[in-house]
Amino acid sequence: MDDRATTSGEPAGRPAPGGATGPGGLTCLVTGATGYIGGRLVPELLDAGHTVRCLARSPERLRDHPWAGRAEVVRGDVTDPDSVAAALRGTDVAYYLVHALGTGPGFEDRDRSAARIFAEQARAAGVRRIVYLGGLTPADVPARELSPHLRSRAEVGDILLGSGVPTAVLRAAVIIGSGSASFEMLRYLTERLPVMVTPSWVGTRIQPIAVRDVLRYLVGAATLPPEVSRTFDIGGPDVVTYEQMMRRYAAVARLPRRLIVRVPMLTPRLSSHWIGLVTPVPRSLARPLAESLRHEVVCHEHDIARYVPDPPGAPVPFDRALELALQRVREAKVTTRWSSASLPGAPSDPLPTDPDWAGGSLYEDCRERDVNASPQALWRVVEGIGGKNGWYSFPLAWAVRGWLDRLVGGAGIRRGRRDAARLRVGDSLDFWRVEELEPGRLLRLRAEMRLPGLAWLEMYVDDRAPGSAPATGGHASRYRQRALFHPHGLLGHLYWWSVSPFHAVVFGGMARNIARAAESLPPSPPPDHPRRAGG
Repeated sequence: MDDRATTSGEPAGRPAPGGATGPGGLTCLVTGATGYIGGRLVPELLDAGHTVRCLARSPERLRDHPWAGRAEVVRGDVTDPDSVAAALRGTDVAYYLVHALGTGPGFEDRDRSAARIFAEQARAAGVRRIVYLGGLTPADVPARELSPHLRSRAEVGDILLGSGVPTAVLRAAVIIGSGSASFEMLRYLTERLPVMVTPSWVGTRIQPIAVRDVLRYLVGAATLPPEVSRTFDIGGPDVVTYEQMMRRYAAVARLPRRLIVRVPMLTPRLSSHWIGLVTPVPRSLARPLAESLRHEVVCHEHDIARYVPDPPGAPVPFDRALELALQRVREAKVTTRWSSASLPGAPSDPLPTDPDWAGGSLYEDCRERDVNASPQALWRVVEGIGGKNGWYSFPLAWAVRGWLDRLVGGAGIRRGRRDAARLRVGDSLDFWRVEELEPGRLLRLRAEMRLPGLAWLEMYVDDRAPGSAPATGGHASRYRQRALFHPHGLLGHLYWWSVSPFHAVVFGGMARNIARAAESLPPSPPPDHPRRAGG
């Protein structure tokens, strides 16, 4: 699921003073808060005067969000009845925003089981409303002919509607917003391929919707009348084909006109490989997205407007949604991304130095360098690593490793960064995930590439040790770098020894070039990092 856990509903944070619900506000539980929609919904609910509780497997991944001090976070898992029951206690409205998309065979069973647990526990807890964001499905297509993704989303909606709790199932097709998987897929396909050989599904009609309209409807659904329990189709004002979406994106982004040639024999499976090669979206996610586009997904009603009236200018037209998303990307104001949720199958074990570590073999590659630059300058380089800035050593080796990862269904190195200069815990960073961040001192990354083991990369910034030679300009710092690998079986050990001869070039060059980059930076004031909640 988007949020998985093994522990029960343990409070990990409380609303800060002053963050209490306003008059008439509700207590809302948001599942999937580490994901794309959930991470954006939480501040919208808070700003609407509601109290928000988030259910997350790893509460620490929410700690650096701007709204973290205003919301309560509980540790839990939607597949664990006890943690769900604890999280729902005292809740008025429960948002169900998790799914098992891309987790491999059996994901429909996992979706079904989790939805049943949530429905049963919501009814037992006396929850007044469930709100679920599902997928828009064609009315005239039997369930057995739908893509597995759409079929599962529809089934989850039916389970929640049958819970005995008033439920609003909002059904959306393609969501357009900065960082969404659908937008990133559209963006990269259009920008990188001036000539495209496309599958037949590019001629299928779709009704996309801007992410801001999705959020507006989700917030409004919290206060629906208690007798309302049904599905609502939500979409923007434009009905277009995917080919038209690509052409209109090119026009909005001021790209030359694209040449598009349809090839009917390109199946969703082949399309997912094509999408995986051209875009940052991995094949495991691209395939269900492509399969979902085989059928026409157009709204059959707009009844939601009776309860959540559309303000002037809404729903947002498709071209305007593209403009807003591109503006966010260019201004580096992307608050959440499709990769905010952990990649299915990615490792999530604790660092081997943590107290929970159970032992086993552990390989390390350690590097240290004195740097003739201030700790602040060095930290700017460390925090800015990855994405367009690269990894400061042997770019071809990093690129090849990324391509190999993509070929076996991994994330690859093209997920980039959410923000060009700043990181927060939980951010995806190429084929890494930010596991720990101590501003000005430590960046710890956990590998999400396909490996026969678990891997981490740590980067430390320290003041130079007493007694060291003074640096030019009187500023001095020390850079420490540590790569760790915990092998799984013989294959893991063979992997480490096969790549270790290249570590001097890759990791040694990385430490050397990070130091040089810091030394070449002009002096600047220390970065203004926001304080953490409670700190």
